[in-house]
Amino acid sequence: MSFMSDVQIDSMEQGVTLSRELRIATYNVHGAVGIDGRLAPERIGAVLGEIDADIFALQEVPLGGSDAPNVLDILQRMTGLNAVEGPTLDTAARRYGNAVLTRFPVRAVRTLDLSFRSREPRGALDADIDCGGEVWRVVATHLGLASSERRAQVEQVLQSFDTPAMPVILLGDLNEWFVYGRTLRRLVTHFYRASAPRTFPTRYPLFALDRIWVHPGERLIRVDAHRSALARIASDHYPLIAHIAPSAANEASLSA
Repeated sequence: MSFMSDVQIDSMEQGVTLSRELRIATYNVHGAVGIDGRLAPERIGAVLGEIDADIFALQEVPLGGSDAPNVLDILQRMTGLNAVEGPTLDTAARRYGNAVLTRFPVRAVRTLDLSFRSREPRGALDADIDCGGEVWRVVATHLGLASSERRAQVEQVLQSFDTPAMPVILLGDLNEWFVYGRTLRRLVTHFYRASAPRTFPTRYPLFALDRIWVHPGERLIRVDAHRSALARIASDHYPLIAHIAPSAANEASLSA
């Protein structure tokens, strides 16, 4: 698997042993434009505050440019979390794509170009995050609209998961409309099947487009959709939240 960059990130924050569950969320923010057609990054920030996750994977995030706001910068200031961007469109006029916000130190970042032929540019943001002494590999992505596109993109991502050296979370907007679609069947060969509440559209959720996959699967406690009144209007997707159990090693170190 060939990454476009491999950047080490320093952090002043010191890791501590984590004894509670991790809360990991994925959220397609729809460019911070709500279902009322209004650009309102502050509403997205308020939804993130409602969730209070340890790690957020965000899709469709405006990242600045001469003709576009930097929504990630606004969300980072509102939440006080560490921010990492993974643009899939990067021009002087407009930067746009995936992002991660986390309360934990980010140890390394890689980006993967998942663009398929002449279709809309896609990518994955792959970050090693030190979650209280245990490093998780968090891969945040937004797959394409065509089934052939998604199949190719999943194969690219899975190339690095054959022998995972650390626990892995793969999450994002997979754009898979069909419960038995090939994209989901292929992912089940590497991850335990997780519950997938319907998240799209917020007016009347019919489709489970947003997914969270965890390895090892026994660490996953449950997955919930965050269907607050504010989340219903802030984007056309509801956020999805996974609750992950602390490692046995962390629990043992605290009880010793």
